[in-house]
Amino acid sequence: MSGHGFHVHGPHDHELEHAQQGGHGDHGNGMTNQIAMFTAIIATVGAIFAYMGGATQANAGLYKNNAAIKKTEASNQWNYFQSKSTKQSLAEVSRDLTSRDGEKEKYQAKIDRYEKEKNEIKAVAEKLEADATEWDKKSDEQMHQHHRWAQATTVLQVCIALAAIALLTRKKWLEYAMFGTGGIGILVGALAALHI
Repeated sequence: MSGHGFHVHGPHDHELEHAQQGGHGDHGNGMTNQIAMFTAIIATVGAIFAYMGGATQANAGLYKNNAAIKKTEASNQWNYFQSKSTKQSLAEVSRDLTSRDGEKEKYQAKIDRYEKEKNEIKAVAEKLEADATEWDKKSDEQMHQHHRWAQATTVLQVCIALAAIALLTRKKWLEYAMFGTGGIGILVGALAALHI
C-alpha cells in the first residue's frame, strides 16, 4: 500500500472484499449458506414435529387410562347386575317354595323390582362399555398419529445429518439428497397433521 492514494490489494484482501459484496460465483460459500439456512429451517420444523409427537403420545396414554377407568366402572356395574340376579333368583325360589298366598305376592314384587333394577344397571354397564371402546379408539388414533410424527422427525434428523455430510464433503448430490429427504420429512409431517 502506498500513502499517496495508490492502493495495492493482496489476495486475502480481495477475497474479503468479494465475500463482503456477496461472493457471487463462489460455489462453496453459496452452498454453505444454503445448507445452513435449510438446516436451521428443518431443525425448527423437526422440533415442532417432535413436540407434536410427544403431545399425541401423552394424549394416547390419557385416553387409554380413561378407557381403563370406564372398563372398571362397567365391570362394577356388571357385578352389581349379578348381585341383583342372585337376589332375584333367591326371591323366585322363595316364591315357589312358599305355600302362603300373601307371601307369594311379596316375593313377586321383589322379583319385579329386581328385574327393573337389573335392566337399569344393564343399560348403565353397556353405556360404560361403549364409552371404554370409544376411548380405546381415540387412544389408537393418537398412537397412529404419534408414530407419524415420530417418522417425520426421524426423516428430518436424517436430513440434518445429510446436510452436515454435504458441508464436509462439498458433494452436490448429497445436497440434493438433503433437500429430497427434507421434503419427504415435511410430507410425512403433513400426513400426521391430516391424521393419515
